[in-house]
Amino acid sequence: MLDLTPAAIPAPTMARQIGALVHRRPALTAAGLTERLFSRLFHGLVYPQIWEDPVPDMAALRIGAGQRLAVIASGGCNMMSYLTAGPASLLAVDLSPAHVALGRLKLAAAQHLPDHAAFFDFFGRADRAENVAAYDRFLAPRLDPDTRRHWEARSLNGRRIELFARGFYRHGALGRFIGAGHLLARLGGADLRQFLACRTIDEQRSLFNTRIDPLFSSSWVRALASHPAALFGLGIPPAQYDLLAADGEVTEVLRRRLHRLLCDFPLRDNYFAWQALARRYPCPGEGALPPYLEPDAFEALRAHADRARIVNRPLTEALVDEAPGTIHGFSLLDAQDWMSDAQLGALWQQITRTAAPGASVIFRTGGATDILPGRVPAEVLGQWQLDPDASRDGFASDRSAIYGGFHVYRRRA
Repeated sequence: MLDLTPAAIPAPTMARQIGALVHRRPALTAAGLTERLFSRLFHGLVYPQIWEDPVPDMAALRIGAGQRLAVIASGGCNMMSYLTAGPASLLAVDLSPAHVALGRLKLAAAQHLPDHAAFFDFFGRADRAENVAAYDRFLAPRLDPDTRRHWEARSLNGRRIELFARGFYRHGALGRFIGAGHLLARLGGADLRQFLACRTIDEQRSLFNTRIDPLFSSSWVRALASHPAALFGLGIPPAQYDLLAADGEVTEVLRRRLHRLLCDFPLRDNYFAWQALARRYPCPGEGALPPYLEPDAFEALRAHADRARIVNRPLTEALVDEAPGTIHGFSLLDAQDWMSDAQLGALWQQITRTAAPGASVIFRTGGATDILPGRVPAEVLGQWQLDPDASRDGFASDRSAIYGGFHVYRRRA
């Protein structure tokens, strides 16, 4: 059933939990101050949409009927897409109350909006006044009190739910980062929206080489990229920035990954590129969509939405309450890049305890290297086996393109 427990943990507790993941250095140092500035982001909305591709996720997880999943929610898009495959249950966690509130709004909308058109207006277009009326009529009465308070909180611009009438995906840290990227590109003489006129990958690559590539040689772009805080809007904490830098000079790493996003997949097939270029999703028939927004998936999503539960807790803590050997798939996003060795060990102890025979774990890393060997105790990691073929295939097909590695582990028999 849809979880109706309070959406927000107490602010001091939340701050401690986020700080435990992000803060590595003393507060009264430049690096420590940078870490604390980053952790403040997670008191609000960071990801209006998730930036990991659910299609390779679903292939690697091998989601089937009767299976149970445990995932990190973030913006909730992948959680919703996994539900279209019909798992028996899905436990989602996130430390950001804003992400939890967004996930609960999506689950309620899948169950209670009248049809796919209304659902797509809300989360596909996310810029229509009708969405606010739909919220008041169909969703508000069915939300738990804390989630409802979150969306009805007022500012000078009106209620927070009105973001869905003003272009929701332009907000949050990621939305603002993409907007800043457009501004910087224009200052450098490039208009990212020109890519939308490309009809072939060759045209995309030609435009990138002539208009975008030169920006990465400029001194001001290199100066910006040299500061970890410049990438906060991508949700990259200082520790993950270090992993990014381990793959090479940061400006060159960013250039390669942006090239992959804009040039390795046809634009019609890559809604991540649409978000980066047009700051919206394609309309149905205009291009590929997240699985949960596809018209043909809506009835399955509606039928399975009550199987998800989303809570405002760390995954390690949430797994303590789960029975041994009962979870078939774990999706960790890039959260492990943030963790200390002790935190990684504690997480994998709980994953191993709760994993069913043959269970799968998927995760991404900012750098190309698998971060687990030598950091997770050998007696724990030894109960798992890396699936190199699934890892390679997942990375190759991940249209989000911003990560250095995609990793798949399987529970040994």
